[in-house]
Amino acid sequence: MIQSKSIGSRIFNVFNVILMTLLSISCIYPLWYAFCLSVSSKSAANSGLVTFYPVGFSLASYQQIMGDAQFFRSFLISVERTVLGTIVTMLILIIFAYPLSKPASEYRPKNVIMWIVIFCMLFNGGTIPWYITMVKYGLIDNIWGLVLCGGLPVFNLILLINFYRGIPKELIEAAQVDGAGEWRILFRIVVPCAIPVLATLILFTSVGYWNEFFQGLVLSSGERHYPLQTYIKQMVVSIQTTNLSMDQIEKMDKLSNKSLDAAKIFIAMIPMLVVYPFLQKYFVNGIMLGAVKE
Repeated sequence: MIQSKSIGSRIFNVFNVILMTLLSISCIYPLWYAFCLSVSSKSAANSGLVTFYPVGFSLASYQQIMGDAQFFRSFLISVERTVLGTIVTMLILIIFAYPLSKPASEYRPKNVIMWIVIFCMLFNGGTIPWYITMVKYGLIDNIWGLVLCGGLPVFNLILLINFYRGIPKELIEAAQVDGAGEWRILFRIVVPCAIPVLATLILFTSVGYWNEFFQGLVLSSGERHYPLQTYIKQMVVSIQTTNLSMDQIEKMDKLSNKSLDAAKIFIAMIPMLVVYPFLQKYFVNGIMLGAVKE
């Protein structure tokens, strides 16, 4: 590979490095700030002294969270919702996108179905009809309500359809010649070729389920059924100090609402940060290179 060594190209490369570094810092800093705030003392957090490093190191917020049963209950609800929701959504996308990726001559209802899907993406009946529908189906205070309430992610569907269309027809035709049916072609040929885009959609879907809070607020009658993000959104500290022992009052005196909220937010981000590196490799390397030789 021949690289340009001119002064202009070097200046451009330096500019790119600086720009990418600044963008990376802008993405990392909110996470770092939440961590610094969560381990800072009450006085430093309340007075706004925390910027780039912890001030008055304290683990009081994390100690308080360890004793918060509702936080872990909501955490488990979010984990269950994310896992089930991602599995259900990806199965629907994989199966639904396959016939819609075919030409209209092979699948005649394609154009009608696509118009219906696009129309539903642009227009909806509103929150109240949606809520009434969820009530009628008994999906209030139900994990399946949190899983199914999002419907079909049309944007992800379009991404998958476009990727399916790029799969060489020779692979499909070769499988048909060997006697493979549509289901076998889908799961033995198409899906393995689509692993990079499926990994991307899994990340989009799981992050969407994990970070969503409004539906949990509407479909739950009490905080016992809240997913984690809804619980964090509704966090209100209201403590009657008259009912606390001296030991508890001393602990509360070291605790800041800001640092406690930051600790909960930081812990809530960890699962997605752990999952992302396992999917990152599929964003870079495709597995279809060389699948069909000219």
